[in-house]
Amino acid sequence: MARKAKKQSATTERFPKATEKDYAVIDKPVITEKTMALMQNENKVTIKVNKNSNKTEIKLAFERIFQVKVVDVKVSNVAAKSLTRGTRYKGTLPGYKKAIVTIASGEAIDLFKE
Repeated sequence: MARKAKKQSATTERFPKATEKDYAVIDKPVITEKTMALMQNENKVTIKVNKNSNKTEIKLAFERIFQVKVVDVKVSNVAAKSLTRGTRYKGTLPGYKKAIVTIASGEAIDLFKE
């Protein structure tokens, strides 16, 4: 007796489930006035990513986690900044890698789930 294969839904075929490696690539969103304007007007999301990840890994991880179609990924390294608090205390803010991910038109994600 031959079994019929179960038909998967369109979202399951297009986007496989996210793995632990995907969550290790994407760190957290960058929330500023400029990034919020990019998100609303141009459908772009700005996120902090792992320093060792490349554009392909970022694109695949973003698609698997948020279940959206990614059109473009731009990556930049943000340099460390030195700080002074008063006249005594000096320190540095660490640098990080930032990615600006462009999502296909008609799709959206909700970064601020309750």
